[in-house]
Amino acid sequence: MGEATQVAESVRWAVSRLSSRLRAEQPGDDRSLSRLAASVLANLRHSGPSTVSALAAIEGLQPQSLTRVLNALETEGRVARRPDEHDRRAQRIAITDDGREALRAHVSDGNRWLAGALDETLTPAEREIVRVAAGLLLQVAEHGAGEGRGHGAAPPL
Repeated sequence: MGEATQVAESVRWAVSRLSSRLRAEQPGDDRSLSRLAASVLANLRHSGPSTVSALAAIEGLQPQSLTRVLNALETEGRVARRPDEHDRRAQRIAITDDGREALRAHVSDGNRWLAGALDETLTPAEREIVRVAAGLLLQVAEHGAGEGRGHGAAPPL
């Protein structure tokens, strides 16, 4: 196994474990968001109103795969649908104030746990290494993103 492959394996495992822990630390009450719902809201907050097709492309999904999550977000008052100004057959999805608040709470819950874990388990020097590594991982995540692949979640709040 080459060095890049070993690094890739280590990073995938660490990101997977961290992602699992962040999901586990969500409160699980009626205000909690699924990973996909949080990502959709984050992208709407970052980029503004969007079509279902554009959101699906960002998530790397087919538009039909977003139907259930968008319907749930709309029922919860977290997104609103409006006819597209340029194509009346299409709809534009926009985040609402309730959606912004749900996203803020979702991110805050995860950040609270993560900040505590970083503070309790790492030295200040190690936390700085993690901060630098986070930026590098974002660079890696963007590699090839302009080639028709999904872009994933929007930037932090």
